[in-house]
Amino acid sequence: LYDPRNEHDACGVGFIVNMKGVKSHQIVTDGLAVLENLTHRGAVGADPLMGDGAGVLVQLPDRFFREEMASQGVELPKPGHYAVGHVFMPRDPELQAHIEGIIAEVAQLEGQPLLGFRD
Repeated sequence: LYDPRNEHDACGVGFIVNMKGVKSHQIVTDGLAVLENLTHRGAVGADPLMGDGAGVLVQLPDRFFREEMASQGVELPKPGHYAVGHVFMPRDPELQAHIEGIIAEVAQLEGQPLLGFRD
């Protein structure tokens, strides 16, 4: 699923990891503390109408998505062999359907099976 064409630059980066791959909520908590301390990246609210694009990259919660998709009758591939997209959709059902169609079309063009959508 990795494609270097999807990479982007970041001007301020902090890493909090467990070197043995042990999952922990403390890693997320520590990551949020790092994010708060990266004021040099300009995240000082100079424009209250615009976000600074900063965020936290975390592992996919496989068990959560496996249970959610199973409730829709979808069996996920093994961990590391599927991706999840988070999309903020408009409230209008027709626009939602239109955007879902675009997402499905792009997934097909990229050779990726689309397993489903959820609210």
